[in-house]
Amino acid sequence: MSLARVQNFSISLDGFGTGEPQSLEAPFGHAGERLHEWMVASRWGAQMFGQTGGTRGIDDAFARLFDDGIGAEIMGAGKFGPPGWHDDPEWRGWWGPNPPFHSPTFILTHHPRPSIEMGGGTTFHFIDASPAEALETAREAAGGRDVRLGGGPTMIREFLAAGLVDHMHIVVVPILLGRGVRLWDGLEGVEKDFEVEATSSPSGVTHMTFTRAAV
Repeated sequence: MSLARVQNFSISLDGFGTGEPQSLEAPFGHAGERLHEWMVASRWGAQMFGQTGGTRGIDDAFARLFDDGIGAEIMGAGKFGPPGWHDDPEWRGWWGPNPPFHSPTFILTHHPRPSIEMGGGTTFHFIDASPAEALETAREAAGGRDVRLGGGPTMIREFLAAGLVDHMHIVVVPILLGRGVRLWDGLEGVEKDFEVEATSSPSGVTHMTFTRAAV
């Protein structure tokens, strides 16, 4: 069976996966882009944004696993757009005409709408489903490849609580946000379900991988 994976998900030292308040002008609230500077600075990040250069090494190696073996993505409504996006029938996400997902992408929302076909192989599907139901649907669309759990933190927390995450790459960024949405709330002891490894980078971030322990 394909794996349910979290890739390149950044949190602050105090566990926040996004700041507040989120808006059209500030997708990550007061956090700005600080949680993702490590990725943008990598060679892979530069290529993703149509630029040249970028750093090689540990950060770049981890960042490149984002697409490896992925056949579909699931994301929460808060990742797809700012608060109230479902009231705008023209809203098509943050990423322009060619989003970086290149696969069927399922947005969990209580406000389903018709699917939107984008450039580069991305089609957005809007579903009102439980984590287990969404994962089953995404696995069917992935055709035997893995399903990426794209975030935000609330969505990933729900999949962790349901025991549905097989592999997780969390990047701990050395900043303190103080407020926002935490990843780990209500998940006491979840590390017992995983084999955990940590790799420190010269950039200051720590790459943590959680691989579900064999039963």
